[in-house]
Amino acid sequence: MQPRLFAILTALLLGVLGLGSVAVTDWSPAVATATPDGSAVQGTPAGARPAVAGAPGAPGAPSATPTGDPAVWTRSTLRNKLMAEMDATDPGVALADLDRITKEKPYTVRFCHPIAHELGHAAVKRFNADFQKVISFPHETCAAGYLHGAVEEMLNASSQPEVDLLKLCAPQNTGPCIHGVGHGTMFVVKQDVAKARELCNKFPSDQNRIRCSEGLFMQFFGPDEEDEQAKANLPADKLAQDPLYPCKDQPSLFQAACYFYAPTFYLSSHDYPNHPEVYADALKWCLNGKGNGGAVDCSRGVGSRTMKYNLDREDWAAQQCATAADGWQRKACAEGLVSYYTVNYTDGGAAGRLCAKITNKEMQGYCRSAGGLSKSLD
Repeated sequence: MQPRLFAILTALLLGVLGLGSVAVTDWSPAVATATPDGSAVQGTPAGARPAVAGAPGAPGAPSATPTGDPAVWTRSTLRNKLMAEMDATDPGVALADLDRITKEKPYTVRFCHPIAHELGHAAVKRFNADFQKVISFPHETCAAGYLHGAVEEMLNASSQPEVDLLKLCAPQNTGPCIHGVGHGTMFVVKQDVAKARELCNKFPSDQNRIRCSEGLFMQFFGPDEEDEQAKANLPADKLAQDPLYPCKDQPSLFQAACYFYAPTFYLSSHDYPNHPEVYADALKWCLNGKGNGGAVDCSRGVGSRTMKYNLDREDWAAQQCATAADGWQRKACAEGLVSYYTVNYTDGGAAGRLCAKITNKEMQGYCRSAGGLSKSLD
């Protein structure tokens, strides 16, 4: 072949190959990775949750599961799927799917409770406030969030909430239902703690007043995402200025629940998904309640939230509790770990499974003590 002809053919061949590579190359700009809590990040800060298969940023993570579900759930995608599912079928189907997903993807536990609240709200509207019909579906998943949301909606729509709150859970008056009433009081009074406390005091027994106070303060420190008015009424300025506001001003019967749920706001306001050091910081922050006895309940609350937000890495959660300087605080934090784990996994062997995964022997002992187990794994 003549040199001139060879050069022409070579140039044509390279041109074709070049156009082909342009056609198959993805030239779109990089997009932020969605984290399991729904936020968008461009990178992972040092010490943040490690990438794992199926998690944001994990190498080789599939784009979707064989069922068509996304590889990584965010609060909005999971909420939208379940609401659509409930509209097409019934609450039982949606709740069963929610239970399945939280067991397959433990990180979804961070935001499944408020989603279950929304399902409860929607169910009350769907069944025209027929509360017995609403709660006829199995609703224990995600710490009974569906039940809490249903009670909230019933009380919020009531013309006599101070009367109806005593009727909703009767005659069984179970703890989860009355806890839901506590949530509902905050909807009725628009985040006014004193007025909500008056409603909880309608219950004749201290036990049920305490149960009600737990829902009250859980709602106060973490108002439902769809309740814009409640979020607007959250006294963020006071919470920022006064550590553990408003717990020290509460009557003794209500203080424990206030201190227990106070870390919810602390952790969320310090961006816990991207700042893992905030769990240890929260334990130090709890020491502000030491003067009036709130530090122990606050430390239990830190342990509970640490487990809730890290349910898929139990030993790491225990390591955060182990950073506390004093044994009493490490013990209280471990009690919180067990408290949440056994609320989420309701079978009898849950505490034992948790403690077996903790490698720090001191923390393992506190875990087993809190779970009512023998001090040894043997």
